[in-house]
Amino acid sequence: MTLEQIWQEYRAALKAFLHSKLSNPADVDDLLQDILIKTFEKRSELKDQTALKSWLFQVANNAIIDHYRKNATRSDTSAAEDWHKQDAASIEQDLAVCIRPFIASLPDDSAQLLTRIDLDGISQKELAAEMGISYSTLKSRVQKSRSEMRKLYEDCCKMTLDAKGRVADYQEKSDSCKNC
Repeated sequence: MTLEQIWQEYRAALKAFLHSKLSNPADVDDLLQDILIKTFEKRSELKDQTALKSWLFQVANNAIIDHYRKNATRSDTSAAEDWHKQDAASIEQDLAVCIRPFIASLPDDSAQLLTRIDLDGISQKELAAEMGISYSTLKSRVQKSRSEMRKLYEDCCKMTLDAKGRVADYQEKSDSCKNC
């Protein structure tokens, strides 16, 4: 994909993301230009082209953090860092509301497994011993159940992941999602 194609496809989404984090339109335009330059300079470092979108949004997120750090006074530097943590926590809190309904819509085995581990807080090793199965078998089942739940999330929401696989942003696909 050429730089022009990348920019044509993702510019509007990046600009909307920046607008949601910055109040000054001039700052948005400046950061958008910085992201374009970084994309041009560093896109050869991207090994997996399927991760292009999440990589671009990670670049945007880092640009926002750098912007707040640069413009913060010495005593406000931690505020820029707190903004990033607060934003991630806010996204997690928004999506956490949906966990119980999504788990409840899974097949019974998967729902019980995720309820015990993710909601009740029992360790996987402890649950494996309780169920009389090997730890590796339980881990596989948990991974499969989480995959099923992620599919349900993705059916309802368009998620943008950061470089570490965490949700950086999301948008509901429609009002018809019955799980949230």
